[in-house]
Amino acid sequence: MLSRKISAVSALYFVAKDSKYRVVTHRRPAEFCFIKNNLMQSFKIIPLSKEYAQRIRQSLRDDYGHEITEELATGRGPCRVSLQPFRKGLDKRLLISHSPFAIDNAFDQPGPVFINAEEVEPYADVYRFPPALKADKKSFPLTLIGYNTDQRMVFTQLVGDADVDELIPSILEAHAGIEYLHARNAEAGCYICRIERSYEL
Repeated sequence: MLSRKISAVSALYFVAKDSKYRVVTHRRPAEFCFIKNNLMQSFKIIPLSKEYAQRIRQSLRDDYGHEITEELATGRGPCRVSLQPFRKGLDKRLLISHSPFAIDNAFDQPGPVFINAEEVEPYADVYRFPPALKADKKSFPLTLIGYNTDQRMVFTQLVGDADVDELIPSILEAHAGIEYLHARNAEAGCYICRIERSYEL
């Protein structure tokens, strides 16, 4: 395994001669590292937490004081904890008002989201976008919205037919002012998940 410092380059990475390692930056242009199997974890998916969902289920009220009711899923969702689609007519879900923002400003946007009525595990494969959502573009048309450190919207892009796992790193690399992204349903406008920069190997 090699490690060294080299001068900054305009490309995000280059492939070593044996094609087993890539050289990538971690937002420090002069520091590079080799990553086995050509994998780079440049982003991380953040679902709603298991603890947050459990608190909602126990209190039967969301953070805005709205009473929670249980219903059979009539749509695909997804559950914002597991980030898996609902099975229509089978899964029970809870509709809640939720804000994915930490700062009370003009961009704070509470809105309706669904969570599973039963306890589920949070989405765990966090270094790629949920495959079940990515594969179903009809049920889950996506838009990506970027925010800066002041929680101001600085970027929007429809995913369309693009590969969202390729699009996210390219957006984060091209726009240094984006602190994090939100994935939303491009038609309904509802929040799906938060996407943060990752510096993990």
